Amino acid sequence: MIEGQASGKKLPKLRYGMVGGGQGAFIGEVHRKAIAMDGLAELASGCFSQSPKNTLATGDLLGLPKERLYKSFEEMLAAEAGRKDAPHFIVITTPNVFHFPVARLALEKGFPVVCEKPLATSSKDAQELARLAGEKDRLFCVAYAYSAYPMVKHIRDMIAAGEIGTVRFVHGEYSQEWLATPLEKTGQKQALWRTDPKLAGISNCVGDIGSHLENMVAQMTGLRIQALCARLDQFGEGRTLDDNATVMVNYDNGGRGVFWSSQIALGHDNDFRVRIYGTKGAVEWAQEDPDHARVAFLGRPSATISRGRDPMSPRAAGLSRIPSGHPEGYFECFGNLYRTFIAALAKKMAGEKLTKDDLDFPSVEDGVRGVHYIEQCIESSQCGGVWVEF
Repeated sequence: MIEGQASGKKLPKLRYGMVGGGQGAFIGEVHRKAIAMDGLAELASGCFSQSPKNTLATGDLLGLPKERLYKSFEEMLAAEAGRKDAPHFIVITTPNVFHFPVARLALEKGFPVVCEKPLATSSKDAQELARLAGEKDRLFCVAYAYSAYPMVKHIRDMIAAGEIGTVRFVHGEYSQEWLATPLEKTGQKQALWRTDPKLAGISNCVGDIGSHLENMVAQMTGLRIQALCARLDQFGEGRTLDDNATVMVNYDNGGRGVFWSSQIALGHDNDFRVRIYGTKGAVEWAQEDPDHARVAFLGRPSATISRGRDPMSPRAAGLSRIPSGHPEGYFECFGNLYRTFIAALAKKMAGEKLTKDDLDFPSVEDGVRGVHYIEQCIESSQCGGVWVEF
């Protein structure tokens, strides 16, 4: 049962439908396990693959009745919208090019949406989704899930409270080695679609992982990019999309930054880290050690903040699940994203007013900005690494 935070009123467990995430996929199973973590919603229907056989096999594995499994997302959304036991929201975990058509139809049918990033493959399409979500008054979450780590929320609240002063410089990196070899030529599914512009869109590396840097810094600092200068590389033989990128950014407060994202960085697994330097202090956080942050302040020894042991901001503490020394990781941050979104949806369904904390998940507007970031990086790089206005 879901407890309404304002009234204490309990609501039945919500239902969701999923598009994408069939057998052989990666991120769909992550979403399903994250949703199941708090028991706030259950899977009711799905179109898990363009292959009907895959959808049927996935649905059977998940215990869904055959009549709730569909050959296409169009068939699914049309049929499910007319059911008395229709899903309360739709989760989209497809390759990038399908995000827009699935999300658009879901919104048109009246469903709230959780969509993998990037929101779309063009700003025009992303803005259309934002317009539709507003017109239909539907909640829309973009799955920049790393933003839901408790320590990320604490860092955000530290910076908002002025503890490190005015942000002067940001250094962000997201490095992986998994595409250091031509993995796509072996038929590996994740590599195949991410390096294919027909499925990934105009960018691989920046779209897949570099966009997390833009979003994370925006979430932590509240700053917005004013201009950027990017160089995107294709080191893999025969690749048409980027697998390495270096981006310089200017922020609206006069601060500066450098982002490096790479999928050909030998020795790196999922090394996503951010360093933020202010006039009074600095903070550093790494996704592979998400329970800790390193802080430094003028005239004081450097220190490490530990989730679960040290005092945290109220919002961060509310997302912390287990005692210190018991690592909370990838599934938990996805779980936090869904716990927030589903609780907000339940309150909205009950007619209760939503608070800032209720809506503390990446919005459709965050998704629009992320797509624009990808496009501006491409434009800058194609023009020879020139500065472009954001």
